[in-house]
Amino acid sequence: MAGTFSQIYIQVVFAVKGRESLIEKEWEERLYQYITGIVRAKQQKLIAINGMADHIHIFIGMKPSCCLSDLIREIKKSSNEFIQLNKFSKFNFSWQDGYGAFSYSHSQIDAVVKYIENQKEHHKKTSFKEEYIDFLKKFEIEHDEKYLFNWID
Repeated sequence: MAGTFSQIYIQVVFAVKGRESLIEKEWEERLYQYITGIVRAKQQKLIAINGMADHIHIFIGMKPSCCLSDLIREIKKSSNEFIQLNKFSKFNFSWQDGYGAFSYSHSQIDAVVKYIENQKEHHKKTSFKEEYIDFLKKFEIEHDEKYLFNWID
């Protein structure tokens, strides 16, 4: 085959270290714009981004040449530096180790975008812990809860 043709859609979810609610409404949009810039600079397509004070969801259209773990490491490292440089948080901000990555088909794009856009409403009824464990079960990902995020209940 003369070219490479692909459709790779990944939703990535990761949390603030200690699951602390440190992402404030006053600067979350700037954080999302900054992360969008990182994704675009790595020549990937950011489809949706949103979250809560303690975690974010990023929906990415990826090229097969992209290494997801490298991309997420760069997003976390650079956005952490961005938050600290701009003194957005009076607390020691950093991202928790690890992340969830869930793949979708082209026909699911609209539903995933809507889900991410409605995070604030969704979390009025469902905790992040419930949401994350539901993802793992829905995608049939084996896990041991003691190795998941440090939950604050």
